[in-house]
Amino acid sequence: MSKFPHKRIVVIGTTGSGKSTLAERLALKLGLELIELDALNWGPNWTPAGSELLQAHVEKATRSSGWVLAGNYSATRPISWPRAQAVIWLDYSFWVIFSRLFRRTCRRLRTREELWGGNHERLGTQLKLWSEESLFHWFFKTYWRRKREYPELFALPENAHLYILCFKIPQETEAWLAEL
Repeated sequence: MSKFPHKRIVVIGTTGSGKSTLAERLALKLGLELIELDALNWGPNWTPAGSELLQAHVEKATRSSGWVLAGNYSATRPISWPRAQAVIWLDYSFWVIFSRLFRRTCRRLRTREELWGGNHERLGTQLKLWSEESLFHWFFKTYWRRKREYPELFALPENAHLYILCFKIPQETEAWLAEL
């Protein structure tokens, strides 16, 4: 059993990679507060908080001494990353994430799972692959960009303090989590 010494952790990855799920499990296992950027951003009727309000929420939420934050919102990175001690990147393959996103979306549509702000996923929205509102559109738009962007961000001097953990396959993530 290994001990993970970091108490302020950011979990990143493309839409559907499992950021929120891992963050929730990690927060529970380490006894830390869970911060979900989607929960801070989305209001009723999928109304976004806006950059300034979202940043204010993140500034307040990351004041505590221990937390696990799930999300990729670039507007919040200047607040969360300097305060974080570690970043966990779920850098899974295109097909792993796509299949996870597809299964999750089907489950949410079938069960009418309530999401942040009382919202629900809608079939019509997800099928509009050309629309910014579709998670599949967002996945296709950001998957390769994130693969390029994150290593560049990790290499910046202002992020040198971060312990970077990159998982390439879900089994690797599960094995690491089981050892904690």
